[in-house]
Amino acid sequence: MQVETLKDVLVWNREFHRNLSDCLHHCALNNENSRAKMLLDYLAQHEQELSQIVSGFVETAETRALNTWCYDYMEKHPILHSAHCDAPFQDLQPDEIMGVVTDQHEQVIDLYRYLHARADIEATRELMEELESLEEQAARQISQGANRMQEM
Repeated sequence: MQVETLKDVLVWNREFHRNLSDCLHHCALNNENSRAKMLLDYLAQHEQELSQIVSGFVETAETRALNTWCYDYMEKHPILHSAHCDAPFQDLQPDEIMGVVTDQHEQVIDLYRYLHARADIEATRELMEELESLEEQAARQISQGANRMQEM
């Protein structure tokens, strides 16, 4: 997918979360560790919800913000591509799964921070703040949920 505008970034992010959800769900079926299966199912559901939330931003964000160009970041910092299930989550333990998922969320957060810092118009800054906050909150929530599962 060619990413040139913020709308493209949001569409990419929506698909990223959807693909990650599909991958996690698929891998949950094949992981032999019962804790890992529970974690993968939990993460898959959470990623699907994030995909739906980001989709709402695509539909409701201000057009000026969505049409902001951002190709310079993409040239210097290629973003995650997850069209296929890259990580063999079915072979990982819960801590390893969380490490991979957390790293992927951090990359998305870094993208939003960079775009926020480069934003010229207020609508774009506000959109990036909202999306960064959403991703940070999601990362905290999945981490807390995973920690609770480990305590069981």
